[in-house]
Amino acid sequence: MEFKQVSLAYESSTVLKNLSFSINAKEKIGIVGRTGAGKSSIIAALFRMTEPSGDIFVDGVKINDIGLHDLRKNISIIPQDPVLFSGTMRYNLDPFNQFSDSELWSVIKEVELANGVSSLDFKVSDGGGNFSVGERQLVCLARAILRNNKIIVMDEATANVDPRTDSFIQQTIRTKFADCSIITIAHRLHSVIDCDRILVLDNGLLKEYDHPHLLLQNVNGILSSMVDHTGKTSAVALRYAASEAFSRQNH
Repeated sequence: MEFKQVSLAYESSTVLKNLSFSINAKEKIGIVGRTGAGKSSIIAALFRMTEPSGDIFVDGVKINDIGLHDLRKNISIIPQDPVLFSGTMRYNLDPFNQFSDSELWSVIKEVELANGVSSLDFKVSDGGGNFSVGERQLVCLARAILRNNKIIVMDEATANVDPRTDSFIQQTIRTKFADCSIITIAHRLHSVIDCDRILVLDNGLLKEYDHPHLLLQNVNGILSSMVDHTGKTSAVALRYAASEAFSRQNH
C-alpha cells in the first residue's frame, strides 16, 4: 500500500497534509499522535469517505480507479465503536449469504461468542444494544476472519473494552491475521509498541516513521515524549516491549 502526497480537507480545514509513506505486505503498522493529529482521517482517506487529493495505491492499483463497493469490501475494519444491525446473528455476520452455517459457527467459536449466542437466528437488537462494546467488536472480528481480506484496519478496537477482551482481541489479530497488512489507529501505546513500524502524526503531518525501538532512540522525538508521558513504570515497560520486538524481528 502506498500513499503519495495525500491531503484531506473537511470544509476549510486541512487535516492531512502531503502524506507520503508505504506499507509492505504483511506489515503491522501503528499510527499514533495526539488528539486531532489526523489519525482517523487516514481511514477516511483509505475508504474514500471524503475524497483525498494525491494518490493511494493498493497492490499497485490506484484506489480512485476502482468502484467504492469493490474497494471497501476488500478492506476489513474493526471500528472503535462498532454498530450491529438489528436482525439475526447470521445476517450480522453474513448479510449476502456467502458462507455455510458451519463456517459461521466456526468463527463464532473462534471469537469466543458461542456461550452468548444460542443459534444463528439469535436476535440482535437495534445497534447491537443487547451486546457489550467488547462483544460487538468480537462480532466485527468474526466478520473480518470470514472475509479473509489481506488489509485489516483497526481504529483502536480496544479503547472501550475490558482488559481481558482487549488482550484476547490483540492475540486473535496477531494469530489469525499473521499474513495480512494491519493498520492500527492507536489511542494507547501498548497496543502498537511491538508493531513492525509506527507512524507518528502531528497536526496532519508525518513526523516519524520507523520501528518503535529505533524511534525511541531519539530522546527528543515525539514517540519518546508520548512514551514518557505515560509515567515512569509504563515508559520502562513500553521501551522494553519495543526492544524485545526489535530483537525478534532481527533474528
